[in-house]
Amino acid sequence: MAAAAAKISWRLQEFEAHGSRVCCASLGKRTGRLLASAGEDCKVNIWSVSKANCIMSLCGHRKAVECVHFNASEEQLATGSQSGSILVWDLEAAKMLRTLPGHKSSITSFAFHPFGDFLVSGSTDTNIKMWDVRRKGPIYRYKGHTAAVRSLAFSPDGKWLASASDDCTVKLWDLKQAKTITEFTAHTAAVSTIQFHPNEYLLASGGADRWVRLWDLEKFCQVGALQDTGAIRCVMFSADGGCLFSGHADVLGVCAWEPERWLDTVTVGWGRVADLALCNQQLVGVSHQLSSVSTYVVDLKRVKSSAAPNAAAENDMAPAAPAGVQPTGGKAGGPRRSYQRPASPSQGLKRSAEAELRSPEGERRSPSEDEADDKASSAQIHNAQDYREIFQPRNAICRTPPGMSEPFPAPPEDEGADGNAAVLCPDQQPPVSTSAAPSTPVQRVEPTVVACAKRAASSASEQAQPPPVEIFPASRSEPSGLDVADFLSARRGGGILSESDVLNHIQNGHATMCVMLSNRRKNLQSVRDVWARQGIKSALDVAVAMNDLSIVVDVLNIINVQPSLWTLDVCASSLPQIDTLLQSKYESYMQCGCTSLKIIMKYFWPLVCETLRAGPSVGVDVTREERQQKCHVCSKHLHNINNVVKSKAAQVGRHGSAFGELRMLMAQLDQHS
Repeated sequence: MAAAAAKISWRLQEFEAHGSRVCCASLGKRTGRLLASAGEDCKVNIWSVSKANCIMSLCGHRKAVECVHFNASEEQLATGSQSGSILVWDLEAAKMLRTLPGHKSSITSFAFHPFGDFLVSGSTDTNIKMWDVRRKGPIYRYKGHTAAVRSLAFSPDGKWLASASDDCTVKLWDLKQAKTITEFTAHTAAVSTIQFHPNEYLLASGGADRWVRLWDLEKFCQVGALQDTGAIRCVMFSADGGCLFSGHADVLGVCAWEPERWLDTVTVGWGRVADLALCNQQLVGVSHQLSSVSTYVVDLKRVKSSAAPNAAAENDMAPAAPAGVQPTGGKAGGPRRSYQRPASPSQGLKRSAEAELRSPEGERRSPSEDEADDKASSAQIHNAQDYREIFQPRNAICRTPPGMSEPFPAPPEDEGADGNAAVLCPDQQPPVSTSAAPSTPVQRVEPTVVACAKRAASSASEQAQPPPVEIFPASRSEPSGLDVADFLSARRGGGILSESDVLNHIQNGHATMCVMLSNRRKNLQSVRDVWARQGIKSALDVAVAMNDLSIVVDVLNIINVQPSLWTLDVCASSLPQIDTLLQSKYESYMQCGCTSLKIIMKYFWPLVCETLRAGPSVGVDVTREERQQKCHVCSKHLHNINNVVKSKAAQVGRHGSAFGELRMLMAQLDQHS
């Protein structure tokens, strides 16, 4: 329990979310527990963050859905497709609320007004359009960007709109006056994310130039800028506005301003993070790759998110401000202005919007290809129990079920994987706060309504399943194959053992165990030395030659954390070992084999398939012939593993679910054979 409590970040779930590539994913900001994903299959799926079971599927678009966004109450969802069409869904009523045609190309961003029934959308057609959800057609168009609009945000008082674009600019719009207030141009690459401070006149932005920038909205100047190690994909202020979270490839950054400084950095391992949300004292992140979606949790109680007491010392350590940053005296010169939320903040906006409907500049309403599909749009509920718990009627006393306020639990620490991570990798520096999030058992998702006949067939297959095999779980509180009572027997030959006799009895075999652990450490050191001199392929070959699966698992756990370390040579060497790991009685070995196999199927099977389908080369091409030979070896082993996966997928429980997902990924092999 102490190890689990010390965990800072972990992967909560990973599941196959769609039948084709996932295009986008978004979290509900009210609770941080609702997730929407959309893909090239033209569907939008709604999930509970802590479960890998689809709650509801929304069907209505004809082309790939590339943007989804919840409103503040999580009762409505806006979805935008590649064709430029927008659908607004009522999640509580499980139906489509409105079709909004007008954009000429793909939708890239949304924002719901914090008070009124208004929605703004951004597109690759460079336009920003405001909609009244109660009627069709845009009520205003904001023109000024010269490239795709990637992020939109309303100010907390609902009077301003901020927009970020691929044209490297951030624009601030006055909604009542319907004009640009100012433009920030310090970014040198596409700006991908923006957010207003929850209380003060402050705006944060991040982009592909790897800079997080903060803007004072009273003086319209930059008051802070921090450079990160990768393109910034998400920014989010803490609930009290005391710090700013920034997400980029695998890392969460925590920063402060005036003076600007990094407070903490957490290596999460979430890849290209798509969205962030706060839930109690935890931060939830979501990412997607190919057809799968992953959710991650960071325990904010273990992350430094406040300034050090000695602000002067922090200021001395802060980097020099880049060009364009105007120095300020911080908050010593007086507090920054806060937003004043009027009693009826949407009245002026409504008058302006209604006037624009009669304006000759109003957007001419053009029919969309999705507009004719209003009747075909549908919401299919797959999990009625979760749907009732989350989307209760509006007149209910509380929408949130009692268990929703509980924090997401951290998984138990896998000592076999994490304990050797720092020993193996010779060139890997330890992260500031934590290592990459460990794997959790993958669950299989069936995002379709199950018919009675299918249930009957599954019941029959369950009866025909082989008896379960004893599996040693990855986390256990007592040794396997040993009876603790044998070590604590109180009597021997009718007499009572003394304390020294009991200790001697317990220590039997201790010397042998020390020898085993010492030998394992020497083996790991040998593998590490080979890795440093000759590379990962040679290190893996040495680990295999040692005829010790625990060493192989240690190596695979390292390279699974960084898929970029995998090569075709590594695949050919590791596949026979993966076959053995999948049939092991140890759960940690099976988890390692499943993770490695998923990486190989996602990144290398297309290459293997394409190489084997290619015709013979003209002349002598040694490199191509070697690659074809390696691909033949990989294909042979993958087909053997496919038979193992099919047999394991018939099991009941979480192991059957994990192998069930692998079977879905390996269905491509049946087509190739």
